[in-house]
Amino acid sequence: MFRSKAFTFFTHAICWLFFFSIPVLFINQRSESELFTDILKTGPYWLFYGCYILLFYLHGYVLLPRFFLRKKYVAYGSILLLLLTGVYFLKPFDTLITKISRTADLNRNPNREPDGLRPGPPPDRRAAPPFNGPGRRMGPPRGGQMRVDIVSIFLFIMIVALSLAIEVTRRLRATQQRALLAEAEKAKAELSFLKAQINPHFLFNILNSIYSLAITQNENTANAILKLSNLMRYLTDEVTADYVALSAEVASLQDYIALQQLRLSKKVQVDFSVAGNLENKKIAPLIFIPFIENVFKYGISNREASHLIIRLQIEEQKITFYCQNPIFPHQTTLERTGIGISNTRERLQHLYPNNHALTISTENQLFTLLLTLPV
Repeated sequence: MFRSKAFTFFTHAICWLFFFSIPVLFINQRSESELFTDILKTGPYWLFYGCYILLFYLHGYVLLPRFFLRKKYVAYGSILLLLLTGVYFLKPFDTLITKISRTADLNRNPNREPDGLRPGPPPDRRAAPPFNGPGRRMGPPRGGQMRVDIVSIFLFIMIVALSLAIEVTRRLRATQQRALLAEAEKAKAELSFLKAQINPHFLFNILNSIYSLAITQNENTANAILKLSNLMRYLTDEVTADYVALSAEVASLQDYIALQQLRLSKKVQVDFSVAGNLENKKIAPLIFIPFIENVFKYGISNREASHLIIRLQIEEQKITFYCQNPIFPHQTTLERTGIGISNTRERLQHLYPNNHALTISTENQLFTLLLTLPV
């Protein structure tokens, strides 16, 4: 927040400094840079810049938020028209240019008296204007038409448009930030949902399997409890960021698959392999768990043998995940895919937008999934 305000302050300061220096650009072209000091001391200079600085901040911080954005268009338009009328009569640009011209003329001719103070010719040499009736002189009418300061009006429109564009851009950026925050919160919620989804049903089955091992005094009981402890620690303590170490994620997959195998019969063959270097690589946590859960949930039959394949291939710039399980006739399409895969698609799109490849096929009574991610 502080950096944002500081950036805004310095941006405004630099822009206004450039705006204040515009007369210098024209003066330097005429080799009259000393004129700028004299201009700074004049009222027209500060009238010109004061008008537009006041207009910019009044429009941006008062009129837009309090009237325009609250749909008080009549009040907004009335105040804007009143300000435009003030600029029309003040003529800040014409007044400044006239003052610059007169000051430059005096600097070039220091002995010349200002306009209005120079004496006219002697009365006897002055030609008397013709008369138009008794006591009336012929000549131009008094109080000619008022000259319109086009540049001042143009600058008025530009300042209002610039202020409006800045406000629209600021609100658009705020909307985008809220959308990104909502996406991040959604990703966290989905991750929490995944963790909760894994815990109840999975724990129930695994605890039953460990209980069976304990009843039979199987030597693998202690090892199974250790693997479950490691997996629970990973789910509760380490899975808090968007990305985790690939080695930790693979270790949790190995524990998860080993625990799943505790409840499988000898008719189920699990082919799990990991190839490649796991060090110094990051990956989104629990990104493979829904796919592996899908394999164990829908690739096993009580009546038929099944062969489950789960493979990870880690390369220098990418990781390839492959899994395959048989499709049994009694399963529907919804059962074969599962809701976890649909949720994982959304997570992939959020965490790896346009930077991942996920293909799913159901040919030859086999459910095959291939996922490629950058690491």
